[in-house]
This record gives sequence, structure tokens and C-alpha cells, in this order.
Amino acid sequence: MTEPSKEQEKEPGWLAKLGPGLITGAADDDPSGIATYSQGGAQFGYQVAWTLLFTYPLMVGIQLASARIGRVTGKGLVENFRRLCPGWLVTGLVALLAVANIINIGADLNAMGDAAALVLGGPEAWYAAGFGIVSLLLQVWLPYERYVRILKWLTLSLLAYVGVAFVAHIDWRSALTATMWPHITWSKEYATTIVAILGTTISPYLFFWQAEQEVEEIKRVAGDKPLRMAPDQIPAQYRRIKFDTLIGMGFSNLIAFCMILASAATLHAGGITNIATTAQAAQALEPIAGRFATLLFAMGIIGTGLLAIPVLAGSAAYAVAALLRIRRGLDLPLSKARSFYAILGVAVLIGLGISLADLDPIKALYWSAVINAVISVPIMVAVMVTACSTKVMKDLVLTWKWRVLGWSATVAMALATVVMFWAMMTA
Repeated sequence: MTEPSKEQEKEPGWLAKLGPGLITGAADDDPSGIATYSQGGAQFGYQVAWTLLFTYPLMVGIQLASARIGRVTGKGLVENFRRLCPGWLVTGLVALLAVANIINIGADLNAMGDAAALVLGGPEAWYAAGFGIVSLLLQVWLPYERYVRILKWLTLSLLAYVGVAFVAHIDWRSALTATMWPHITWSKEYATTIVAILGTTISPYLFFWQAEQEVEEIKRVAGDKPLRMAPDQIPAQYRRIKFDTLIGMGFSNLIAFCMILASAATLHAGGITNIATTAQAAQALEPIAGRFATLLFAMGIIGTGLLAIPVLAGSAAYAVAALLRIRRGLDLPLSKARSFYAILGVAVLIGLGISLADLDPIKALYWSAVINAVISVPIMVAVMVTACSTKVMKDLVLTWKWRVLGWSATVAMALATVVMFWAMMTA
């Protein structure tokens, strides 16, 4: 084993440790997430708040498994899946991811257009088209690292939900009781809502994205190598990945938890149990924002949408490009990755086409979360099998603690999906 250099011995500050995990967590609270958490809180009050406490360790487990695959091997999920699975299965997994992501892009753009029209007036379709085209152009011409640095400030509007949690008249005793000892309602609506929350919290595009961003970090940072080739980097990189993932997923779930509480204390308490419009969803922010609630909500939808669309389109493009063995990378100029950007452009444009259909923006976001949940299960199985494979990971396979969390997330998603379909058939 080689001796670590002085640069490797020096432990980076906590801020420097935040990277792919934090961005992945921020992108998780996309418009689909905002709509799903708001609808859940409005429909069932505090009775769905337990899901965010339940999913946090599971989310950390599956995301950490994905991140380690990328950092240990220096390759994304698709390339590693190919080493263990037959070609038809890998192609099927990539197809599932692409379908889910494109539907999600369409739902997000639809909601962004509706939010902009709510504030500025005018046709929603024009705004949706504008956001889609601008997002695509920025992804092609602006390095992703700089793009995120600009857009992440817009997502700070989501912190307003944290403010509502302290300003609104929340029955904290009921909220904490429902979180720690939930009352499960056996109905089609409740089961679908739970699946939607799981689907928007533990989404397949996040697995691919965090793994690919670990690979990009290896390329971007001088001295970094796949851990299979640089055992001296293992302790520091494992600590960084763990810290980054815990903080990123924690931020995501904290915001989501506050969204549910805010919606429960405002919409549900006010008798609004089914959110049919963007304006209704914005009412959850009125205790802290008053007449500016609609503007603040629109900023959150648009900001998180502009952050999430590159992640959705990018993760699909990375996966398809890896399947086709095409050079890829959002930090590469167009001249060096034309095919990769063509795939990315097709994903955004098809999503834009979906957004221009006559869809209810809130329902479209909600059902895109359900689709994500259903599609997640086979992809999660592939992630866990890969992360536990000595053929891929050598002696750096997941320890038992992380295996339990990752497989628990997979089983939970599968069970929730089965219960949802059972409830639908027996309703």
C-alpha cells in the first residue's frame, strides 16, 4: 500500500465534503416532490408525516450504495450492471429509467409553466416551452457545476416551509404522535399517497445521478482515482461520501417533512383535502408569506424545476450513453460530446411535448411520483446486487450495516407498490 501524500492526509473542511450527495438531495425536492408532499399533507394531515422519518435511513442506504459503486469502480451504474446482468436486462433497466425521467420532466415543466402563469399571467404552455428550451441551452452551453451554483439560490425559497412549521398553528403533539406512532388507513387513496411519497423521495434517477457524479469528481479532481486503484484514499473518501449523503438526504427529508406539516396545518385544517390547482398548493405558505405566498411558491417550483431537469435529463442521458458506449459528461463542451447532448436534448424535448398536453399540473406531478416508485424496484435490486458483488467491488463490497439499509429500502418500495395495486383491485 502506498503512503498517502500530504494532500491526502489533510482532511477537507465540512463544506468541502458536500458535493454529489447535497446536490442529489436538493434535486429530490423537485416540483413533483412539492406537489406530492403538499397533496399528502392536505389529504391526510399529519398521518403521512411518518414516511419521511421512515425513508431517511433507507434513502441514505440506497444512495450511499450508488455513490460507492461510482467511487470504487470509476464507472457509472450502467457499465457496472453490464458486468453482472445480461444485455437485455440492462437495456430494460435503462429504458425504465428513461421513461420515468421523461414523464417527470414533462410533469415538472407543466408545473413550472402553471406557476409562472399564476404570477405573471398569460398562457402556461409558453412558459413551459420557454423553461424547457432555456434549461436545455444552459445544460449544453454552461458547465453544470456553474449552472448549479446559480440555480441553488432559487431553491432556498423551500426553506419557507421550515418557517411555516414554526409560524403556523401546528398541533405539535398530534404531529409528533402521528410521526412516531402512525395510524395507517387501509384505503386505495392512502396506499397510493404513501407510494407517491416513497417514489418522489427514493427515485431511480437519483441513484444514477449520484454514481455518475462520483465518477465525474474522479475525473475533475487531480489525484483522485477509483478506490480499487487507490486504497490509500479509501478512509477519507468513505467518510466524505457518508457525510455528504447523510447531509444531502437529511436536507431533502427535512424540507419534505416541513412541507407535509405546513400543508396539514393550513390546507387540511382549513378543509382543503384535495389540491386541484397550483394556487391552492401555494396557500400552505400564507402563514409566513401572506399575499406573497403565491410568488414564493412559484419561485420554489421554478427554482427546483430548473435544478431538477438537468438531473432528470442528465441521468437518463448518462445511462443511455453508457449503454451505447458514447462519450458523456455535462462538463464536456458540445464539440466533444455531440451524441451525449443529442440524447439529453431528445429527453428534454419529449418531456416538453408531454408538458404541452392538457394535463392537470398537480395530478401529473403526483402520478409521476407513483410511476417513479413502481419503476424503482428492479433498479434498486440491480444497485444492491452490484454493490454487494466482489466481481465489481472486489473487497470493497458494502458492509452488513449498509446492506441491511439498502435492501430494506428495496423491500419497502416493493411492498408499498404491491399494497397499492392490491388496494386498487379490491377498492
